[in-house]
Amino acid sequence: MAETPNYDVVVIGSGPGGYVAAIRAGQLGMKTALIEKDDKYGGTCLHVGCIPTKALLFSAEVHDYFKNAKEYGIVCDGFSLDWAAVQARKNKIVKKLAKGVEFLLKKNGVELIQGFARLAGTGRVSVTDAKGQTREVVAKHIILATGSEARLLPGMEADGKTILTNREVLELGEIPKSMIVIGAGAVGVEFASIFHRFGTKVTVLEMLPRAVPLEDEEISAELEKSFRKQGIEVHTRAMVEKAAKTAKGVSVTYADEAGKSQTLEAETLLVAVGRAPNTQGIELEKTRARAERGFVKVGPYMQTDEPGLYAIGDIVAGSPLLAHVASMEGIVAVTHAAGKPVEPISYQHVPNCTYCEPEIASVGLSERQAREARHQVKVGRFPFAGNSKAGILGVREGFAKIVSDEKYGEILGVHMIGPRVTESIAEAVVAMRLEGTAADLSHTIHAHPTLAEAVLEAAHAVEGKAIHI
Repeated sequence: MAETPNYDVVVIGSGPGGYVAAIRAGQLGMKTALIEKDDKYGGTCLHVGCIPTKALLFSAEVHDYFKNAKEYGIVCDGFSLDWAAVQARKNKIVKKLAKGVEFLLKKNGVELIQGFARLAGTGRVSVTDAKGQTREVVAKHIILATGSEARLLPGMEADGKTILTNREVLELGEIPKSMIVIGAGAVGVEFASIFHRFGTKVTVLEMLPRAVPLEDEEISAELEKSFRKQGIEVHTRAMVEKAAKTAKGVSVTYADEAGKSQTLEAETLLVAVGRAPNTQGIELEKTRARAERGFVKVGPYMQTDEPGLYAIGDIVAGSPLLAHVASMEGIVAVTHAAGKPVEPISYQHVPNCTYCEPEIASVGLSERQAREARHQVKVGRFPFAGNSKAGILGVREGFAKIVSDEKYGEILGVHMIGPRVTESIAEAVVAMRLEGTAADLSHTIHAHPTLAEAVLEAAHAVEGKAIHI
């Protein structure tokens, strides 16, 4: 009988949390194995999430520039969309990055094991491969990084053609003429932006009072205004009652804000109502780890109540379901497992980015949250209409907003909607992490002309001294 392998760390799941944890473990000199149930590495984010979605969003942006080429002094007659080529480019990007992840894992001495992993006792993992053969591995530390899957509403089942989740919508063979999107969170509004710009008639239904409900209220209002101006229908306080396939696609019935029943029909339906943790079948219940609705409870260093067992990423209770959060949680967990000093994550300093058009980015408290926390609040806003680089790019919608504490000037939150704000938010995160004030930002020289100057102007606006408005 072959000897059971022993590892310092076994990571289960190769998404942005798992593969980053495994690479860092290798860098720290730990004997590491990474178990992945699929035949490719990178997880949901790389294969059916962040990366392919943003590839499509960029193609949609380029398509928009062609449609409006005359505005930039370019005559562009007879251009057309080649959807197959768009899909091929997206797939090429994903494949190249996946190969890169595999290379980095091997470069850092991580052993790759394919199969479905189950917890088999303290420090033990049972792995069943595609042929049904099972082996057991033993490790001092185990890191769960099994990610999440899209939720579907009761009675709905994705069919890959009419009723879709984020997985199936990425593989559509052609652009649908019409689409209903249930859910106006990040996934819903990103796909609404993609398909609207490619010519699909898009209608978004959101059960809560506003789109992107996790964002500052002014951001939500600006996005809804922009979507409607673009021609994307948005219905908030819309409670979906049922969805049924029809000869031409799908029919969705919902109760509107007044409680009146409404029916919409479209070729396709995208369900974007949240994510469910992938903790079923891993036999977490056989450990001391505590879970709530499938989400695992952890301490400040991502450790569970089971000795040597950590959890990171989308399966963690209370953690934002974001790839960059999973990656940092992986670094924290594996550094702690190695016995090295490491700082717990400050979840107040997590950037949220939504890549719809216009883009949205935020960090920290919204204005309402700051007031509810009894801060004396001062707010500075600056519109991109007053930003020279936005004018050059021809995208002048939106604004930057800084929420600060009146007494000390501490930056409590930064909220932006407009061109390339998902890049500009990093400045705000650094400022907050270093306990910077709005005055600190207002005295930081920004290059001109740049979109980032909107953050500078918002900082000046906190004291009512914005220059360009």
